[in-house]
Amino acid sequence: MRIGMILDKVYPPDPRVENEAISLIKKGHEVFLFCLKYNNEKEKEVVKGINVRRYLSNKLEYKLSALVYTIPFYSKIMSKKIAHFLTSNKIETVHIHDIQIAEAVFNANKNLHLNTVLDLHENRPEIMKFYPHLQKFPGKFLISSKKWKLKEEEFIQKATTIVVVTQEAKEEIVKRVGKDSKDIIVVPNTVHKTYYENAVFNSEIANKYKSKFVLLYVGDTGLRRGLLTAIESIAKLKEKIPSIKLVIVGSNTSDSVLKARVKELKIEDYVDFEGWKNESLFPSYIKASAICISPLHRNLHHDTTYANKIFQYMSFGKALLVSDAVSQKNIVEKAGAGLVHIAQNHDDFTEKVLEFYTVKTLQEKMGESGKQFIENEFFWEKTSKDLVQLYSN
Repeated sequence: MRIGMILDKVYPPDPRVENEAISLIKKGHEVFLFCLKYNNEKEKEVVKGINVRRYLSNKLEYKLSALVYTIPFYSKIMSKKIAHFLTSNKIETVHIHDIQIAEAVFNANKNLHLNTVLDLHENRPEIMKFYPHLQKFPGKFLISSKKWKLKEEEFIQKATTIVVVTQEAKEEIVKRVGKDSKDIIVVPNTVHKTYYENAVFNSEIANKYKSKFVLLYVGDTGLRRGLLTAIESIAKLKEKIPSIKLVIVGSNTSDSVLKARVKELKIEDYVDFEGWKNESLFPSYIKASAICISPLHRNLHHDTTYANKIFQYMSFGKALLVSDAVSQKNIVEKAGAGLVHIAQNHDDFTEKVLEFYTVKTLQEKMGESGKQFIENEFFWEKTSKDLVQLYSN
């Protein structure tokens, strides 16, 4: 089958798009990827077996994309490009990555009547409520998350099949939109076996933290990720665990808030802001840690998605401490891979860290349990089977 994937970004990188495409190619399908280019990238090339087709865009179009469901200009511009992509590559099925470009795809497909797969990487309308630029003028008045939600529901009804990242997201859509559950499949963003089997470790990172009891966080550090909870906890933990060190690998525009709080609490010696690092270094940081954390705030988005980091953590046999955001709570408890704290409750977070620290066997037991879960049940080659089956049918 000639599958046309639609992405309104540059490619590479996009791990989910790449993982899905490669899995389908291995099963004999041809995958063509519509994506954008802003400079002198090649219009056509094959990347890891994916037939990449890049269409020229510009800064104005990029800005219009944020207003896609306020004014229709972006969808009109993109639908012409997508129509050309679908016909020139003789596409047989369309796979839409997220809702920003969905309306343009459905418009381009009006006369072609191709089956459409809508791949919801996240609950975009819900997470938009936390975007800083939508909290102030002019974004607050120009972009409506309510309109995005109505559009999402419209696209869910139009699409032949929906792909989501968690069972909780599937259940939420069935309840809210009324889509038949048989038309929704779950494809989590898990790790490939090669991620942990072929990892290369950096000795400098290992030596830097060899005498520390490291709490590790990797990834985006936006305030909704809950790092203020961990920072508040460190102010207490340092009295009982002198070797404690919170290591934060990642960044966000709100990092100044985190750093200011660390300074106020006078715990600069106990918190390392490593900034953004190449993902190839993540295994080294994970290996150097005692406990890996994901202290997400509770909201509808976080309750129905996974932070990919928790699978990276588990794959190297590290015990987890996660908030009670529903999806990650359920998967961590199912795997027996860690403890759960009440979201935004630094006292409960502190108690759970002390439990790990005082009961050494708990770290090892839960770390090994998580590792076995990844190796036997929750690796990409296995969790992508429903996607492969969808196209096989």
